[in-house]
Amino acid sequence: VQLQASGGGLVQAGGFLRLSCAASGSIFSINAMNWYRQAPGKQRELVARIFRDGSTNYADSVKGRFTISRDDDKNMVTLQMNNLKFEDTAVYYCNALYFWGQGTLVTVSS
Repeated sequence: VQLQASGGGLVQAGGFLRLSCAASGSIFSINAMNWYRQAPGKQRELVARIFRDGSTNYADSVKGRFTISRDDDKNMVTLQMNNLKFEDTAVYYCNALYFWGQGTLVTVSS
């Protein structure tokens, strides 16, 4: 499975972005689909996870602001990011099992 992330960009604090992750193959059999991020000088961290049953997990820092969703028919995972903060600036990666997307840069100006 190849993963292609898109949707990053430059946004002002308080703004929103919607990231998409398109999979080249079926994600139906993949239980957990994830979004990670890596800020400059920091370790990669899990931002959000969604399971096949629709249950989700979020990092405490994004709870209430980010929403992860998946469409197994379209082999797509999205991350809606609202009320963005400067500290959300990072490269965001889509992940499933040991497959990683190329990353999309999100820059939030204060």
